[in-house]
Amino acid sequence: MKKTFYSNGKLLITGEYLVLDGGKAFALPTKLGQNLIVENGANQQISWTSYDADGSKWFEDTILFSDILKERNSESESVKATLIAILHEAFVLNPDFITKSEGYSITTELAFPKSWGLGTSSTLINNIAQWLQIDAFTLLKNSFGGSGYDIACAQNNTPILYHLEQGKPVVEKAVFNPPFTKDIYFVYLNKKQSSKDAIAAYNIDKKNNLNRTIALNDKITFEVLKAATVKSFAFAIEEHEAHLSNILEMKTIKESLFPDFDGAIKSLGAWGGDFILVIAETDPSAYFAAKGYSTIITYEEMILRS
Repeated sequence: MKKTFYSNGKLLITGEYLVLDGGKAFALPTKLGQNLIVENGANQQISWTSYDADGSKWFEDTILFSDILKERNSESESVKATLIAILHEAFVLNPDFITKSEGYSITTELAFPKSWGLGTSSTLINNIAQWLQIDAFTLLKNSFGGSGYDIACAQNNTPILYHLEQGKPVVEKAVFNPPFTKDIYFVYLNKKQSSKDAIAAYNIDKKNNLNRTIALNDKITFEVLKAATVKSFAFAIEEHEAHLSNILEMKTIKESLFPDFDGAIKSLGAWGGDFILVIAETDPSAYFAAKGYSTIITYEEMILRS
């Protein structure tokens, strides 16, 4: 029997870093996500194949049931080792998928390029949780770790407001449909880099200022969410950037890469990562293309509307 499961991708608009410590995060599920297709197999193993958005095969291997049953003891960060680790935690939560099966053939299909950082891992974890009828937040916590906002996006078709309360996820559906979404763009930086310095600076700050820092984050998050005009939205976005710049002891992305840009810019997720949010009242494609950034996506193209 063939079963298909689907999860949405994600973009974190506010609350980066602070969401791990209870700060409120505003996040948007994307139109592009990932499928997981499960069919019956044999030989007490899983034949696994993963396809990127362009149809190219980016992973193919066989995973033995006996490997999934073992306690996780590999330090390897290979795709196969990571998959085995996730499936082992899934087995702990629902042993039946191994003990009552002969095997599986599993295919994953990304609708966005794997390099974009829209949630290759979170959509996979949520799809596995759907398949095995287990809690996706628990599976995430026991495997990758993280705040879980990306799992909330995977499961919801509307904007969300997300926070952790005593370590437990709290997901609220948010209303965000302002008239200025036509002025919001997402630009892909194609710039993977280590966040170690930012995380170290954040950890120092939170030892001394966590309550005050979270209170300011939450205030700005509500300003972003409730902004009625493009000017107030841009102001709140820039306020958030300045707040994080101070905490992380890093220049904002606009200061470091686009100081001459006529509009507001915000990092999304871990600073220096994949996409930035851009607010511009005229199409900024020519400006960013001239600087070597050719992937510019409108709000309408990127964000899921319920």
